[in-house]
Amino acid sequence: MFRYTLGFIKQNDRLLMLNRDHAPAKGLWNGVGGKIEPGETPLACILREAWEETGIRLTAAEVHFKGIVSWQVDETDSGGMYTFLAELPPDEAYRTPRKVDEGVLDWKAIDWILADGNLGVGELIPRYLPAMLFREERYEHRCTLYRNKLTDYSAIPLAGDPLYSESARYSCD
Repeated sequence: MFRYTLGFIKQNDRLLMLNRDHAPAKGLWNGVGGKIEPGETPLACILREAWEETGIRLTAAEVHFKGIVSWQVDETDSGGMYTFLAELPPDEAYRTPRKVDEGVLDWKAIDWILADGNLGVGELIPRYLPAMLFREERYEHRCTLYRNKLTDYSAIPLAGDPLYSESARYSCD
């Protein structure tokens, strides 16, 4: 079981992104999420983190599990995270920029986020985000980094639903 969640909140052709004030991803635009608390499910974690970081109270029906991102750093397996996507109604108002405890929230156009050479987002996001946004299938996105640079990436379709399998009990104890 992984210890983290990451979620993206979509509205029309943009995503609500967080420019983080703290590591990891300090100074980069990212989704919202965080560490799964003991006894908490990944879904409960992303619902809690979205509320804490944005003030948006999502429901379980609005949040869709989109797969996992795992990484190996300097030849050591370093973990991973469960990814989620939610969509706000097209006319729901959420004003940005907005300063929050974790950093600054702002709407960013999907085209901007995925643009080649965009140094404002981490180099992993443009690899896995298109599948999250534009594909129904769920994937494990495997990322290999060496000396803080992405050296390999692959997307493997997930069989079944790892959130609900017997091997993925939700406790992080």
